[in-house]
Amino acid sequence: MAIEVTGKQIASDKITIKDVFGEDMWFTIPDYQRPYVWGEDQISTLLDDVSHAAVNTPDSQYFLGSLVLHCESKTLKGTSYTENSVLDGQQRLTTLYILQAVLRDITTSETRKATCAKAIFQEGNPDDGIPERLRIEFAIREEVEKFINQFVKEKGGTLKTEELQHIANTSKEVSIRNMANAILIINRWFSDEDNLDIDTFFPYLRQYVILVYVASSELEDAFRLFTVLNDRGIKLRNSDILKAQNLKEVSTQEKQTKYAKFWEELEGELGEDFDLFLSYIRTILVKEKARNNLLKEFEDNIYHPKKFNHSTKKYEKSQPLLKKGDETFELIKAYKVHYDAVFSGSNHHINNNWAFDNLISILNDTALSDIWIPPLLVYRHNFGEEKIFEFLKLLDNKFSGDWIGRATPTTRIEAMNNIIKKVEELANDNKKSKEEKLEVLFNDNVFNFNTSFFLSDLDENSIYGRRFARYKLRKVDFLLDAPLYSEKRSSYNEMTVEHILPQNPEEGSQWTRDFTQSEREEWTHKLGNLVLISRRKNAGQGRLDFEDKKKKYFTSSIETFPNSIRIMQKPQWTIKELEKNHNDLIAKIKSHYNI
Repeated sequence: MAIEVTGKQIASDKITIKDVFGEDMWFTIPDYQRPYVWGEDQISTLLDDVSHAAVNTPDSQYFLGSLVLHCESKTLKGTSYTENSVLDGQQRLTTLYILQAVLRDITTSETRKATCAKAIFQEGNPDDGIPERLRIEFAIREEVEKFINQFVKEKGGTLKTEELQHIANTSKEVSIRNMANAILIINRWFSDEDNLDIDTFFPYLRQYVILVYVASSELEDAFRLFTVLNDRGIKLRNSDILKAQNLKEVSTQEKQTKYAKFWEELEGELGEDFDLFLSYIRTILVKEKARNNLLKEFEDNIYHPKKFNHSTKKYEKSQPLLKKGDETFELIKAYKVHYDAVFSGSNHHINNNWAFDNLISILNDTALSDIWIPPLLVYRHNFGEEKIFEFLKLLDNKFSGDWIGRATPTTRIEAMNNIIKKVEELANDNKKSKEEKLEVLFNDNVFNFNTSFFLSDLDENSIYGRRFARYKLRKVDFLLDAPLYSEKRSSYNEMTVEHILPQNPEEGSQWTRDFTQSEREEWTHKLGNLVLISRRKNAGQGRLDFEDKKKKYFTSSIETFPNSIRIMQKPQWTIKELEKNHNDLIAKIKSHYNI
C-alpha cells in the first residue's frame, strides 16, 4: 500500500510492519534529520517489548510508535511513486530495517529470507523497467548508503561480525558506527536461547506490530505535527527544524548538500551540546537574555525581529539580524572555527606559555555558567588572537567579580552582553587603528564590578560550600603559576575542596592545642585554610594532625595543585601560618583584579 495525501489534507492511520515495508512504500531520511543514534537500551527494549506482546497477547495488535511523514509525488524512470520523508520515527524505522536484514541472514526459512529481502530493497528488472532501489534511502549520506549496501542489502552482510565490530569501534560517521553496533546487538539478542525464537517473533512482528503514521504533503504542517506526538524515539530538536528551514533557503543544490553534510558532522561532533553551541550564536546576534526556546528565538528575534515604536506604541518589523540560508550556515561555520580554537587546549603559541589554555580550563571546569563564552568568541571573530589573553583575563575578572560579588543572574548576563556590544562597536569604528580600538576596549568600564562585595566574600567571609569555591581555588593556582605558566593544567576527574585545619578536630589533638575555639570558628572555612585535592574526601584522615595528614592523606593527591603543594611544604599549620597564607592569597587576588 502507498500512503496517499490529497492536496493540503493530513492523512493518519495505523499500519502494520508488513505494510510499512511493502512493495509501494519508499522512505527517505532527509538531510535535516539527526544521525542514527539508537544503542543497546533502545534496541533491546524494542525486541523485548515485541517478544512480550507476541507471547502474552499473540492475537492482539501491539502499538510500537508513530511516524510523521512528509509525502511527495516523485517519478523514477517513468514510474510515479510517493516518497515519504521521515520527520519523526526514523530511529525506530531504521532499527526495524536493520532487524529484518539480520533475520534474513540467520533464519533457515527460504520464504522468510525472501520476505526480508523484499523489505530491504526492490530487486531490479530491466525488462519491466523496474529499477533496483533501497526501501529506505539516506539523503546526502553517501557513506551510510555504502554501509547499507555492504552490510544490510547484501545477503550475509550482517554476519560479518569482525568487520562490523571494527566499524562500531572506529568509524567517525555517527550513523555508521551506531548501525554497525545495532547489527551486533540484534545478532546477540537472537543468539541468546532465553529470548524468543524467530518462528514466533517474526510472524507477530510483521502481522500484529503496528505504527501510526501522520502524513502531510506540506512540509510546514508535517513539522508542526511531530511536536504534538508523544513518541518513545529520539525527538527532533529545535536545531533540526532550524536546519530544515535554512536548507530550503540555500542558493544552490550543491551548497545545500554541502551545508547539510557540514551540519550533520557538527551535530555528530557536539552531540547534545549542539543546541548549546547554537545558543551562543543567538546570544552573539541578539545580545539579550533568551526568553524562548532556540527555534522561536531565531525566528522572532533574528530572522523577523521587531522593535517597539514609542510614537505608535506598537512593535514594528525591523531589519533581520541574519538571513536564512547561506548567510546562516556561513556564520555558524565561522564561529565553529573560533569555538574549536578556544577549546582546543593547543594555544601555547599565544603567549609562548599555557596561560590561555589554563584559564579556559578553569572557567570550563568550574564556572557553573557559560555566559562568558559568546563574548570571547566575538572578540576572536573581530580581533583574532591579538591580545586575546589580555581580553580573556579582563573577561574572567568581570565574570567572576560579578559572580562572587553576588550580582543577580540577569545582571551578569546583561554584563556579558554589554561586552559583546562594546567589542562590536569598536570593531566597526573605522576611525581607529586596531591598537587604538583594543586600548579603548581594555580600559572601558564594561569590565568594572563591585570590588567591595567581591573582596568581602573572599577576605572576610567563609567560602567553603559556596558555589565559587572550587573556581577560586583553581584561580589561586593559576596566579601562583604566573608569570611563566610553563605547565599545562588539565581538567580533573576528581577535584575536592579540603580543609587543612579540620572542621571537627578530635579533642586533645594538635589542632585543639594550636587553635582556640574562636579561631577555629572564624578561620576554618576561609580561603586561607582551603586547598584542592584530586581524590574523594576522607573524613577520618582529614582529621589527622598536620604532619600525619601530609604523609597519609595529601601526598598523592596534590601533585597538580600549586597552592596545595606550597602549603604541604610547611612544617606546621598554626593560626600564624593560616593568617599569613590567607593574606598572601588575598594580596595576589587584589593585584590580579587591580583592586
